[in-house]
Amino acid sequence: MEKYLSIINQRTFGILAISLVSTLLIYHFSFTYDLDLTLISIAIVFPLVFTIRSAFKRRDRALEYLSRFRSGLVSVDFSFLSIKKLSKEDKTTIHQQILTTSKAMMDFLDGSIGTLDELRAEASKINQFILDKADLIKPSNRLKIINQLYNVHMGIETVASIKQYNTPKSMRAYCLIFIYLYPIMCTPSIYFKLQQGVHEGNLYLLIFLSLTSSFILISLFNVQEQLENPFDRKGLDDIHAETFAFKTHIN
Repeated sequence: MEKYLSIINQRTFGILAISLVSTLLIYHFSFTYDLDLTLISIAIVFPLVFTIRSAFKRRDRALEYLSRFRSGLVSVDFSFLSIKKLSKEDKTTIHQQILTTSKAMMDFLDGSIGTLDELRAEASKINQFILDKADLIKPSNRLKIINQLYNVHMGIETVASIKQYNTPKSMRAYCLIFIYLYPIMCTPSIYFKLQQGVHEGNLYLLIFLSLTSSFILISLFNVQEQLENPFDRKGLDDIHAETFAFKTHIN
């Protein structure tokens, strides 16, 4: 239950308070007008859905490139193990470096420790190992390993860009402003339509409709905000990066 309540925060109570107060004032002064609610879909719903879709696409790309990062490390590890001229100590050394690179990625995504520069440095040590042992590795094997490392480096750079750069802040700020304005702008129209129907402007129904619609909009905004960083473990759909860690061992 706690996870499902994660979309509720101080912003939620703020918009509900605005909605309740504005509804009571509108009802008290009988302030109504006929507003086409299509305007709301253009002003709020469309940009809000756009930002949510963008956030989900970023999450899907993060999953794709985390998979490529891990598969690249696994391939590189097995490629080094298959090189007969490398000593057992050399194979153990590069295996440990691959594990260190994987851990550096997990530390970077965790956010508490580890930087992008440290992660890049650890990945570069694998490339340096290839150069240092060039006389023991056939050119065809070197080319194969370098091609496999491409997935590793692409995974690092793509996931880093997703973590560090969010969807446009201006669009999210625009959505939030109009969500706060929504109860003030649209409750009079809801009241007007109720007066035209069988309920004749029932106060409790007006409050229910106003609060519900405001809650839906702010909840969607909160979901989108939680998806901004898919690695911070603050949302139901966040990525468990540790599942992509390299954990194989030399027998």
